[in-house]
Amino acid sequence: MDWATPLMLGQFIAIFIMAVALGLDALSLGIGIGMKGIRKLDILKLSVVIALFHMLMPLLGMFMGSYVSSLLGGIATKAGGALLLLLGVHMVYSSLKGEETRSIDHRTLWGITLFALSVSIDSFSVGVSLGMFAGDMALTVVMFGTVGGMMSIIGLLLGSKMGRWIGEYGEAMGGVILLAFGLHFLL
Repeated sequence: MDWATPLMLGQFIAIFIMAVALGLDALSLGIGIGMKGIRKLDILKLSVVIALFHMLMPLLGMFMGSYVSSLLGGIATKAGGALLLLLGVHMVYSSLKGEETRSIDHRTLWGITLFALSVSIDSFSVGVSLGMFAGDMALTVVMFGTVGGMMSIIGLLLGSKMGRWIGEYGEAMGGVILLAFGLHFLL
């Protein structure tokens, strides 16, 4: 494979731009979770799972092909937005209620899976669309996973720093960020 050709370079740039666009929700989720406070080991675990989901979801989408694209194109994005919205509402509610309610724990298998699914479900619909074109599937999947994982690390670290500055309102602000991104995907 010759990477010097304009076609390959153009494909690489297009995939990178799509990966960054899809990774923005991982960044926002990372900021929201990081504001609650997170350990470095949990940053690593959550980011690895998000990266895996960012590879798995478009891969599944690519295999589904054009049939599913016509049925689910906008639904996957709306479902991801709804999940982010629900997570945001839950985080804001938990922070306002205090210790009486528990927010979704990002350290449990269920919490990690829910967070990773919420930020990677839109990758499925992109994968479905990409499956209709003859592109480099391996490059796409690896790029989506790498960028999604890196953006979640950046978001978690940034949110962790912001959470220390903001103090006890960090979880509420993180929830507001998730609410905003959820509404963005729904509208």
